Amino acid sequence: MPHRLFLSSGDLIADRRYEFARDLELKGDLVAAAEVMEQALEVAPNFASAWFELGKMRIALGETDKAISALQNAVAADPDDRHGAGVRLMQLGASPLADMPKAYVQSLFDQYAPRFEAELIERLNYRAPSILFKAVLAVRAAERKPAHFKRAIDLGCGTGLGAAAFAKNVDGFVGIDLSAGMIAEARATGLYAELEVDDMTAGLQRRPDASADLVLAADAMVYVGDLAPVLREIERVLRPGGLLAFTVETHDGAGVIMGKGLRYAHAAEYLRGIIAGARLQPMHLDPASPRTEDQVPVRGLAVVAGKS
Repeated sequence: MPHRLFLSSGDLIADRRYEFARDLELKGDLVAAAEVMEQALEVAPNFASAWFELGKMRIALGETDKAISALQNAVAADPDDRHGAGVRLMQLGASPLADMPKAYVQSLFDQYAPRFEAELIERLNYRAPSILFKAVLAVRAAERKPAHFKRAIDLGCGTGLGAAAFAKNVDGFVGIDLSAGMIAEARATGLYAELEVDDMTAGLQRRPDASADLVLAADAMVYVGDLAPVLREIERVLRPGGLLAFTVETHDGAGVIMGKGLRYAHAAEYLRGIIAGARLQPMHLDPASPRTEDQVPVRGLAVVAGKS
């Protein structure tokens, strides 16, 4: 999804050069754009947005070392890393895999919230909620149990598409999302009994033990690298017999990587180990593409795990 955050340098000349460089970039003249962006940085050396855009230009030009240096300067200029320069450094292998900066995730989704559903459904053929709904129905049918849940927690609830998919099968939803903009959109649906602005793990930590029959995370775990902390909290809040259903993007290697789309991709064997470590039982782990990007289905997995 597009993410263009602009943090003014406080210097009118530097800001104008930044905009000129961006115009050159959009016209396809990356070499000239990078030169003008460097001129902006000569005027304002702590210009975080300029360092970040210069890093992206260097990546496009194949100048990896220069890109890494620019992105590192972007993080130094803005320690909250609202641009997500650190995410690109992880993707380039220049820094170890770690949590995404919270300020970046908030900024990304706050600016995207008003057009989130239109972009996902119309342009990206988003289908994670329907995939999870079918997976949960299949698991319940195999167990010969009704697919009805008294209380569900929707992690990374976004605008409420997950709750909408399960609306007829759940009596009450709790929604948790790091973006206040997304929470505002979710509130407007009227689907949620409670809504909280927080990250997944922190939001779950405030929920009582054995307080949910179903936990959903439709296309949300792709913004979480290490799934162990959140799965431990999910196991705690699930009632015996409850289900966890989530989608991830995946890859052929081992462990977790930062994928091309600047989202984490989790290997199937990693998921099996993490699920077992959280004392949950894997009940469904099948290939499923949550969205389409550049006219190609994104590789993913649909996962359902249960608490005995």
